Amino acid sequence: MILATMEVGPLMGNCYVLGDEESKEAVVIDPGAEADRILMTLAKHGLKVKYILLTHAHLDHTGGLKELKNVTKADILMHKSESLYLKASPMQALAFGMKPTIAPKVNQFITEGGTLSFGRFVLRVIHTPGHSPGGICFLVEGEGMVFVGDTLFASSIGRTDLPGGNYEALIEGVRSKLFPLGDEVVVYPGHGPPTTIGQEKKYNPFFN
Repeated sequence: MILATMEVGPLMGNCYVLGDEESKEAVVIDPGAEADRILMTLAKHGLKVKYILLTHAHLDHTGGLKELKNVTKADILMHKSESLYLKASPMQALAFGMKPTIAPKVNQFITEGGTLSFGRFVLRVIHTPGHSPGGICFLVEGEGMVFVGDTLFASSIGRTDLPGGNYEALIEGVRSKLFPLGDEVVVYPGHGPPTTIGQEKKYNPFFN
């Protein structure tokens, strides 16, 4: 697998490009800003985007969505519960002092247990509300990798004091859906460095 990580935008969100070396099919997870950098990374590896995936619809994860969609024509996928947040993208931009833009239409809503493929890889959808109502994670089946958005960070968790946040739901989702994935599974968060399930089970203060 090709895996490229980019910190993008003023809030330094992690955007991930996952590509199949053989078929050159790829997905982009959370294009928060700097679509030009994302497109350069895709071109560098000769990748064609099949899906643009959103772990949730806060602006620091969707700011580059429109430009990336316009260039790649790839389908945009997210959880339906994030629809209001995506629609509010112009207001989110104004709140951050950025130029407001209307987000493009979502092509497909995805739910708990759903799967999607690019090349020879399969992603499984895990719904983990708490940071936002439609927060989802993407587990790469058989590869020991999970992309968690702002649900879980190294030694921390995502904020739950924003509209739609729910602390109890986030904690329960991590305990019941992410921790059972296995201690060796590498966690790729929406901000900050990667970690592992085992590391967070043992040292994350929110679970100890």
